[in-house]
Parts: sequence; C-alpha cells; structure tokens
Amino acid sequence: MYSVGDKVVYPMHGAGVIESIEEKEILGRKQNYYVLRMPLGDMKVMIPTQSVENIGLREVIHSNDVDKVYEILQDQDVNVTSNWNKRYRENMSKIKSGNIYEVADVVRILMKREREKGLSTGEKKMLNSAKQILVSELILAEDSDQVEVESTIDKFLKV
Repeated sequence: MYSVGDKVVYPMHGAGVIESIEEKEILGRKQNYYVLRMPLGDMKVMIPTQSVENIGLREVIHSNDVDKVYEILQDQDVNVTSNWNKRYRENMSKIKSGNIYEVADVVRILMKREREKGLSTGEKKMLNSAKQILVSELILAEDSDQVEVESTIDKFLKV
C-alpha cells in the first residue's frame, strides 16, 4: 500500500506523486483511489487501490539508479529488426512493462532510427510517449525539472 506523498510510476502514463487517497463511487461501486499528480501536463490520474498490482504500479527509481538510465541512452549499439510491425510490437511491450530501463531503451532505439532513416507516424507517437514517460520519472527521481531532464537526455542521445 502506498501513502500520500509517495512517488510512483503508472506504466504507459508515467510517474506521479500520490496527492491523496479518496473513496469515490463510480458506476455504483465505491472504491478507494490513489489520486496522482503527474509532473508533465499538470494532470491528475485516479487509480483504484485494488488494481495496483495488476496495473504494475511501482515506486520511482532511486536517484542512485538514474546513471544507469543515462548509460542506456548513451549506448550506440542498436540492433533491431527492420520489420516495422515486429519492431513496433517489441517496443510497445517494453513500454507496457513499466520498467524505466526498457523505456529508455525504446527512446534510444527510436531516436537513433529517426536520425538515420526517419520514423513512421506510429513510431513518432511511440517515441513521444516513451520520452514523456521517461522524463516524468527522471524529474521525480532527480528532483529536477522538465527542461533540465530533457536537455540531459538530448545530450546523451547527441540530438
């Protein structure tokens, strides 16, 4: 069980801070919800407390683990399939895992591919989404801001 003030990651949506735990009646059913404030877009998300394990909600990485994320982004060795459909499914699976290292890998792969060959519309959306998920967690892990984190990511990706 998480508490108010905890920094957590909601896979496919990004990281946020639990602002409150509220009981709400939705569709005639009363449940407790974590209310997350997301650092990007100033958005609030409600997650049923009973569903956290199924969803894969987890704590934000420790600040000591941030360097590992940046190491992944620096790795220039990209070995991915040229089959667009297979590559898309593999990358989507990594994002859905909620694992920041997998998300960082997707950002690295897609950024490199974008520079070399360009991306399809679907992959551009995926890159944008993966990058937002990555940035949101790094903001909370480093106690930083969006501009600083995006600048660091771009530096490591040599954009």
